[in-house]
Parts: sequence; structure tokens; C-alpha cells
Amino acid sequence: MGTQRSTLRVRMDTDLKQKATETLAAIGLSASGAVRLLFHSIAADQSFPLELKVPNAQTRRAMAEVDEMVKTRKARFSSADEMFAELEEADGQ
Repeated sequence: MGTQRSTLRVRMDTDLKQKATETLAAIGLSASGAVRLLFHSIAADQSFPLELKVPNAQTRRAMAEVDEMVKTRKARFSSADEMFAELEEADGQ
């Protein structure tokens, strides 16, 4: 008796798919092969092979800040020098 097969369809950003497919090809895997490998790992280990965490408060604030910058199309800093100056100031505290 043969193995039954099923199809998995995934929607994703075209640019992401292209970049990932090129990377996978460089290591000798097709997209289908990578998904099969992922599913084998999940089934064998009974866990997801990447550590997934709920973002902490600091990360949630940073994510909200980025969302706001994207929405308003305005960056927090007017230059890289300004950004590095604040980072250095925060590091000194």
C-alpha cells in the first residue's frame, strides 16, 4: 500500500518567497523540501524548531514605535549620528 500524499498551500509575500527560495537553493533544498524538513522536525521533536516567545514589555514598546513610524512615515531620529548619540547616552546611564 502506497503512502498517501496531501498538498499544503501557503500564501506569502513574493519578495520573501524569492529570497528564501534563492537561499534554500544555495544549500541544496527546494521550498517543498524545506517545508517537508520543517514538518519532519516538528513531528519528531513534538515542538517548533525555533524558539517563539511572547514579546516582553520593552519589545512591545519598540514594536509599537516601529508601527507608528511606518504609519506616520516619520523616523524617530533625523540622522544616524543622532541615533548613536542617544544609544551612547543610554549606555552610560
